[in-house]
Amino acid sequence: MAGIDRQGRLILATVDGRQPGVSEGFTLAEAAHFMRSLGAVQALNLDGGGSSAMAVDGRLVNITSDTTGERPVGDTLQVLPARRS
Repeated sequence: MAGIDRQGRLILATVDGRQPGVSEGFTLAEAAHFMRSLGAVQALNLDGGGSSAMAVDGRLVNITSDTTGERPVGDTLQVLPARRS
């Protein structure tokens, strides 16, 4: 999910999908409530399912729900440091 708060700051969140004994995933209503709890005033659901993964500093920080683990995807959303001139 991606959103912005009242100050215009970006909020990114990934929720692990349904995995018995590990995680339960979110419904869209639960996702909306969660983003509001983080302070989002605008938000959208980017994707759900086994391909959802979040990496920080090159390390996977969630447990993907796809039984084969992290899988190749056709596109990504990336937040990179500002380019210095």
